[in-house]
Amino acid sequence: MKPTQKSFLKETIKHIDIKKHNVVPLVEDMANMAYTSRDLNRAAVIYDKMLKDKNCCIFVCIAGSLVSAGLKKMIVDMIQNKMVDAIVSNGANMIDQDLFEALGYKHYKGTPHNADDNLLRDLHIDRIYDTYINEDELKECDETIRVIAESLEPRPYSSREFLWEIGKWLEKNKKGKDSILYNAYKYGVPVFVPAFSDCSAGFGLVAHQTEHPQHHVSIDSAKDFLELTKIKINAKESGLMMFAGGVPKNFVQDTVVAAEILGANSPMHKYAVQITVADVRDGALSGSTLKEASSWGKVSTSLEQMVYSEVTVAAPLIIGYGYHKKGWKTRKFSNYAKFLQDDDKKNLTAKGKKCRCN
Repeated sequence: MKPTQKSFLKETIKHIDIKKHNVVPLVEDMANMAYTSRDLNRAAVIYDKMLKDKNCCIFVCIAGSLVSAGLKKMIVDMIQNKMVDAIVSNGANMIDQDLFEALGYKHYKGTPHNADDNLLRDLHIDRIYDTYINEDELKECDETIRVIAESLEPRPYSSREFLWEIGKWLEKNKKGKDSILYNAYKYGVPVFVPAFSDCSAGFGLVAHQTEHPQHHVSIDSAKDFLELTKIKINAKESGLMMFAGGVPKNFVQDTVVAAEILGANSPMHKYAVQITVADVRDGALSGSTLKEASSWGKVSTSLEQMVYSEVTVAAPLIIGYGYHKKGWKTRKFSNYAKFLQDDDKKNLTAKGKKCRCN
């Protein structure tokens, strides 16, 4: 029988629920082990310290392909339980994966072993290692971005502003109540995607700008950097929880240097944890150590930890530890989304213009 798309897209990826699994005893026992186990324990303890530090703004950095791998609910739980104040992500996780699922679509279990990628191409199935996605459905993300762009005043937007509009669109259309972008919108957690066009959003904006070559929506990456730096300056202390590396890692680390350029006395990131499989020996940023970042004046070396592990294995243990230790219960919602919107209003009022920030 000739294979069909349906014969491949059967079992869906299920998002792990950290609330169901009290991993505290397991992670605490890892303190008495060695190698990555002990590193993971120390990383979990550092994250718990971030949560218990009432002066700490927690930045979560997301790279790779993690929503498709089953970590969406973990990130949503972090938003809902005051375990993150701002998110810096690549485009794929927020658009191709989170928005994709918010539109009602799913990721499916696949296999990297003996996969006939030419056959998958013929069947309009895209493969992410051992995960499959329906390419025809993915095009709906492109179209949704175009539709949202068409509804906005033609001007430059930070990615944070545009992603907030996506959350607003999801609420208006009663979609994606379990999505990262909807919950970030609802709870006032700003989401930044510095390389915004490097995903389905790029296709939607290309279509939008082609239709409107003179007056259109564009993404202002410099404003992203400025807004993220304003959050860093506003925070008394800051902590980084980094899932993988890439652009999100460097973007948020650089806020310390940007704050200095703006004349602000903003300290290095006090806490930092990175989960990565990248190797420092290849010279790439994803594998550079947090101690190395200290030489640039970005990260303090007293409470930093590298965890050399694949994110879907280590993150549920570290974040689950933080959740079940309950340090988040004494925190408040920081609502940095409103902080930035109020700042936009103030700046536009000074110029005698009206703000469409809400």
